[in-house]
Order: sequence, then structure tokens, then C-alpha cells
Amino acid sequence: MVSDIADKQQQVDDPEVWTTGPEGELIPDYESTFPTINEGEVVHGTVVRVDKDEVLVDIGYKSEGVIPLSELSIRRSVNPEDEVQIGEEVDALVLTKEDADGRLILSKKRARFELAWKTIEQKAESGESIIGRVIEVVKGGLILDLGVRGFLPASLVDIRRVQDLDEFLGQELRAKVIELNRSRNNVVLSRRAVLEDERKEQRQQILDRLQPGDVVEGQISNIVDFGAFVDLDGMDGLIHISELSWSHVNHPSEVLEIGQTVQVKVLDIDRDRQRISLGLKQTQSDPWQQVLDSFSEGDVVEGKVTKVVTFGAFVEIMPGVEGLVHISELAQHHVENPREVVSQGDQVEAKIIEVDAERRRLSLSLKRVEGDGPTPASELGLSDEVFAQTEGPLESPMSETTGAEPSPEPVGAPEEPQPVEGEPEPVVEPEASAETDLESQTPAETVALDEEAPAEEPEAPAEEESAPAEETDEQQ
Repeated sequence: MVSDIADKQQQVDDPEVWTTGPEGELIPDYESTFPTINEGEVVHGTVVRVDKDEVLVDIGYKSEGVIPLSELSIRRSVNPEDEVQIGEEVDALVLTKEDADGRLILSKKRARFELAWKTIEQKAESGESIIGRVIEVVKGGLILDLGVRGFLPASLVDIRRVQDLDEFLGQELRAKVIELNRSRNNVVLSRRAVLEDERKEQRQQILDRLQPGDVVEGQISNIVDFGAFVDLDGMDGLIHISELSWSHVNHPSEVLEIGQTVQVKVLDIDRDRQRISLGLKQTQSDPWQQVLDSFSEGDVVEGKVTKVVTFGAFVEIMPGVEGLVHISELAQHHVENPREVVSQGDQVEAKIIEVDAERRRLSLSLKRVEGDGPTPASELGLSDEVFAQTEGPLESPMSETTGAEPSPEPVGAPEEPQPVEGEPEPVVEPEASAETDLESQTPAETVALDEEAPAEEPEAPAEEESAPAEETDEQQ
């Protein structure tokens, strides 16, 4: 009796748990004991069961919520036991309050997405970095788990280009948000920006410490067509292709490889632009000094043709030293194209004809090796006396035989016009007419002509024709 009275008193004191039935009696109000939830709302619960295709979560509702495998993580093909454990408290987004089977459908990954997106927006606005774990390596970069899928391009993973991205798989990386698009759920990150901020102070310390002329150790971080970059413990310096070797280099990869440790010399420092110019060949012995010590003009050396150009050929006489054989010094005869005489890779002997130490240039000759010394006179069919005089004009061999001095040719004398080939020679008509007149004269007339003709020199063909006629009149 006392207990019945106590129960009725409890019902009166706690009216929210009870409700009035159809007949006016008090019955338990079970619906009022369940939390109010709406679709799209994030709820908190405890994992009570983990299956291979779903996870059950108790959120205090009339039934456990179900998280399908596809809604468990942003990763693909995951094992539920790797994501959650029984008894673990999780946040989930309500997708459906009741599906066709009366189940409450939840999504863990979408709850994380909503919560993470707010954090990402705040970080992007403030410029702060965010931490995420690398879950995938894709073409062109990495995928980080930020609660959303964040993309980190390969060019922004590190300060220098990373060759193998797989080494970052599973690591937690700190990066900055550089692009954010909610409509496409797109997040682009940069780890390089974080590293550059960390090294900004370190770079200034490096610039303050280095001086032109210092020799430092570094690691080749990147190779490009115009040179190679060297990592100097946090700051890159450039070795231009012309500063790689004393010899000609077609591409920096012929001399260096990424990751190689080298000793370099500081050539110049631009502190305003924070750039360092380095040299590799300056740490090596200068082969030109060896040339000056070992060779001199007139020496004959052996070398290899390294390049053939239109104006001659380059010959390497020792590693790092090349000399030019001009086209005029290739052979005794006239050369139209240097490739007629030499080819790339040929081993040749050359004479050093000039050493320009200041300009670091070496002039060589092939023909002076071939024609070293005077050509024997017997090969030219001439006596040795022809080559005996080294000063003054050479005498003609014919003048030695006859004893007469050769007469000098007149300077500026006009040359007689030569008949053009193919044209008939002009016929001298006056001479022909004179011969005809002589044949027609009598013997007496002929004698008279013979006596007087030598006294006068015919000046023109017309006078020759009139002379016989005048003599005939006198005799008559």
C-alpha cells in the first residue's frame, strides 16, 4: 500500500516520463526519453559493434546507429577494425533517421568533413599551418587526411624536387592551405611554404656567414639545362654550366648527379635577392697552368679532335685544354671544308703556334707538322741554288744559263688585244690589193717599183695603192 502511494507520488513529481493513456491512465512516455535528432546533424556516440561491412554506434536513441563501410573513412578500401575500436567514442552525421528497414544511418567521414572544413577555413584565413597524414600517393603529388582529402602537389612537398614520393606515405606532414573551394570540396596544400618560413631565418644566417672566395660543402639538389643547384644546409646556390668544369660541358648531368656531395667555391653573393653563385671548377687544378709549365710555342703535341666547325677544328691536347686549328692551318693545300681533313674523334699531331695565357687561348697547326722544314728542291725539279737566297729577289734559272739579266716587264704597258675565240680574224684588204697590182705590172715597172718602194714607208693602205699608179705615169 505504501509502495503504490510512493509510485503515484513519483509519477506526479516526474510528469515528463509519463503520459496519459486513452482511458486517462498514466503510461510511460518512452518517446520523451529519446534525444531529439535531425538529419544532417552531428551526434556523439560509442562504438558497440564492429563488423566487416558496418559499425554500430549507440547514440542514446531508440536503436543503434549504423555506419556503413563506405561512410566510415575518406580512405578507400579500409578495414573497419583499423578505423574504430569497440568502446571508442566517435562523432557521426545523421544521414537518415529511418531507412526502409527502420535503421538509423550515420556517417563518420561526413561528420569529420564538416568539423574539419571549419578548421581548415580558419587556418586558411589566418595563414596558420595544418597537420595531416599522408594516405595516398597519386600522380603528381600526395593525398593528406585532414578530415577531408587534401592534395599536396609534388613540386610543393619540399624545397627541392622530391624524386620518390613513396617515402612520405604514412607520415604526418605540416602544410599551409593555399587553395580552398567548398563547392568542389577541393583543398590544395603546400609543405614548401612551411619549410621556407622555417628556413627564412636560417637563410639569413647563411648569407651573413658566407663570403666570396669561401669553399663550402653542399649536396646537389637539382640539375637543369643551365646548371645545377646545391643545397647549403637550408639554402640553394647555383653552379652555372660554365663553372662546372675547365673543359666543355654539353649538359650538367655529364658531370654531376642529384644527391652528390661536392666542394664548391662561393663566387658571388646577392644579399638583397638572397642568391649565391657557386663554382665547381675553381676547386679543381687549373689545367692552363700545367700548359704554361709544360708546353711552349713550337712544340708538337698529340691531341683528339673534339669539334669540327666551319672555320676549323678544336683539338684537346690534355683534359680541360682545347686549342683551335684554323682552317688555313689544316693542310698544305687549300681546304674548303675542315671535314675534308679531320673528323670528330680523330687523333692528330699538331704544332703549337701561339699561347695566349691571358685570354686562355691556344692556336695549333696541322700543316706545319706535315710540312716541317723546307721542301727538297729535287721534288720540284729545280736546283738547290734557287732556294739558296733568303733575302732579295730570286734570279731566274734561265738567266744563270745565258748570263743575261732578265729584262723587267714594262709596268702599265698596254696588252695587245687578243682575238676572241670563235670570231674570224680580220682580213687586211690593202695588202691583198697591192699584191694584185704587182702581179699585173710589166717587168720594167716592177724594177722601178723595187727601186722607189723602200724609200717610202707606207703610212696607210691608200698610199700603197696609189704608188704604182704614179710611177707608171713618170715612166710614160
